[in-house]
Amino acid sequence: MYEALSGFMHILHRVLSLHLTALACGGPVLAAADAPPIEVNFQKLREQNVRKIDSQLSLDLLSNALATTQDPSAQAALLRGILQGLEGRRGLTPPKTWAHTAALLEASDSPEVRQLGRQLSLIFGDESARQHALTTVINRNASPDERRANLRSLVTGGHPQLQPSLAALLDDPDLQLDAIRAHGSLDDPSVPTLLLGRYPKLSPQAKRTVLETLCSRKSYATALLAALKDSTLPKSDIPAYIARTLAGLLGDSFTAVYGDLAALSKDKAELIAQYQRLLTPERLATAKAANGRMIFQAVCAACHKLYGEGGAIGPDLTGSNRADLNYILLNMIDPSADIPDAYKLITLTTKSGQIFAGTLAEEDDQRVVLNMVGQKSTVVKADIATRVIAPVSMMPEGLLPALNNSQVIDLVKYLQTTEQVAPAR
Repeated sequence: MYEALSGFMHILHRVLSLHLTALACGGPVLAAADAPPIEVNFQKLREQNVRKIDSQLSLDLLSNALATTQDPSAQAALLRGILQGLEGRRGLTPPKTWAHTAALLEASDSPEVRQLGRQLSLIFGDESARQHALTTVINRNASPDERRANLRSLVTGGHPQLQPSLAALLDDPDLQLDAIRAHGSLDDPSVPTLLLGRYPKLSPQAKRTVLETLCSRKSYATALLAALKDSTLPKSDIPAYIARTLAGLLGDSFTAVYGDLAALSKDKAELIAQYQRLLTPERLATAKAANGRMIFQAVCAACHKLYGEGGAIGPDLTGSNRADLNYILLNMIDPSADIPDAYKLITLTTKSGQIFAGTLAEEDDQRVVLNMVGQKSTVVKADIATRVIAPVSMMPEGLLPALNNSQVIDLVKYLQTTEQVAPAR
């Protein structure tokens, strides 16, 4: 992909330096008489990420490219790549020609081009684009995807009028999860009270998102701990991966309330032997894989993918050695024994105090992208205050002992399947 981008940027430099009059989508661009024709196929950029926008010159070139091609599909492809390449960045100086380019994009017959052009204007700090984005976000008649895209842009830019709208969006079924996550970008002591106040009436997925959001700042995590202390929030609602994050943020003050996360590690060999005695071939033969799938979705799928379903924080289990019972037990009882570098927990704290914890999805000289539960988060390197790589797995010990014997047998039965099974009803 990087090679494709480098070639594309080379073409743009060459095209503009030769004062070409047009960029044809998928066709030859005629250069000066002594230069060979240049082939530019914007369609190949449709799903590609323009990752290395590393200078004002790059932005100027891309702005000119947007203005000189007339094909809406080419413009949309390039806009998508630019937006992905600039994700998480703020305080950017617009290209010199942006006012002209933005006007051309706004006049496009393509709704997608107009929408993407406005999102890019928003990144460049255009106030009219900000107001349009805010109006779109609160407009329940707009498409959910368009509203989410504008909300992400407003969160990145730190729009001062966004916070009151976020509270209203907590009751919007289309944007509820996005609005909950967006509260993590705020540094406001009222946020934990707001989210915890709504917590009892939320769906299981929304409750999980609230807990993840309250782990995004130490001050929010402290408020969550207070709710655990006074039993406003049941300890049983805290999944293992969130408990691991909270223990890292709050240390002994969390484990004093929640319990020792490492208590089960005292005799792993005996624990493995205990489950080997339980998980006999006879018991597994009569186990219910359909029930196991439901248990997997509740306990494992937030971080692990199996048969194409689940999260990307941990390894994809589809191709792992799941037929081997010892392999399953060792990895579930002692997950920190052997952690691939790609799945080590990284905790980033920004200069504003926001905390991001996940595994590394990608990184370049401008940004870090983390796989987090339910989403990917992009953090600009210039905003990072600290970066810590944990010596332990994000997957805590104690997942199996938290289940009863029947649940353990059904879960292992499902993990050892060779094809997907229908979930239990």
